[in-house]
Amino acid sequence: MQQVWAERADAAEGAIVSRHLRRLWAMPRTALGVVAWPAVRRERMFRPWHYWWQAHLLDTAVDALERDPTPKRRRRIAKVARSVRVRNVRSWTNSYYDDMAWLGLSLERAQRLFALDHRSAVQALESQLFDSWSPEDGGGIPWCKGSDFYNTPANGPAGIMLARTGKLWRAQAHADWIEETLRDPESGLIFDGVRRDGTLERAIYSYCQGVTLGLETELATRLGEPRHRERVHALVNAVYDGLTDRGVITGGGGGDGGLFNAILVRYLAFVVVNLTWESNEDIRAKEIAAQIVLASAEAAWKNRLEVEGLPLFGHDWTRDATLPRLSGELATFTGGSVRSSSVPERDLSVQLGGWMLMEAAYVVSAAGYPRKR
Repeated sequence: MQQVWAERADAAEGAIVSRHLRRLWAMPRTALGVVAWPAVRRERMFRPWHYWWQAHLLDTAVDALERDPTPKRRRRIAKVARSVRVRNVRSWTNSYYDDMAWLGLSLERAQRLFALDHRSAVQALESQLFDSWSPEDGGGIPWCKGSDFYNTPANGPAGIMLARTGKLWRAQAHADWIEETLRDPESGLIFDGVRRDGTLERAIYSYCQGVTLGLETELATRLGEPRHRERVHALVNAVYDGLTDRGVITGGGGGDGGLFNAILVRYLAFVVVNLTWESNEDIRAKEIAAQIVLASAEAAWKNRLEVEGLPLFGHDWTRDATLPRLSGELATFTGGSVRSSSVPERDLSVQLGGWMLMEAAYVVSAAGYPRKR
């Protein structure tokens, strides 16, 4: 199946490149993701552009380069990174700590794996994350500057980045804060966040589980302390029990939500590849994680549409995809998040999520899953 998933990942990449990737304002050596397809004029002009979607576009382009290194893919990563800085008014940072963590992770991977020099960007983003730690106010780090909301989507990826850049003690503090503050004692899943006054936001989002798995796996591998390994075991089980139907991740959406399940899948694949085998519980966690990734990818592929020979993925991987059109409501940025288009499949986030899923399935299959009994 490894070759099958490679071909499907190629097709998903081709769909994004064909429908969404464009030069930024016709400038040479640039490429950025148009946030919708089909797109209206202001979207084609990158108004809006959604910083954190572009960070995941960059990260998934790194996935593709890792799967099959080519000069074209390497140049594409350089173009997207350059374009993010230009579109962001020649700055790497913004006001949202989750956004900056996502971009930092993608740039750090490109640098570490392929020697694409982003040292100044990684340092600038890491400094923002490190300096925002505020236990005196109830954190963790806040969702954005000036906010009283301390959430998993900021603390999880920030912790992963800090672990990868050598600040393991701080990364461990992030993990322990999430465990002590935001784990639901009943389901074992991770809540969204907490207000400074102690009010819990109890929503359960799939990407909160993903980033927590990524952080705990990083720490289990780098520090060897049993509590991180045990948390991975428990959370993989909780995800299977609470967020899947026979191993297929359920739900989904457009707007920002189009990336939520894909982020969970990315870090389930990370568990499969990076959690070392020290016990039967490790083996079981890796096998369950692999099962979720592959079952979800099979479902999404089965329910896709083919448009001019390229896949168009559904916003819910368990249901048939819907062909988007220009009619209906467009995705809008409101209250710090992006709301879905009336047909979610129109949103770059949904299609990018499908590509991320295919790359994750390739990674899991390349690691030898499903295991032969």
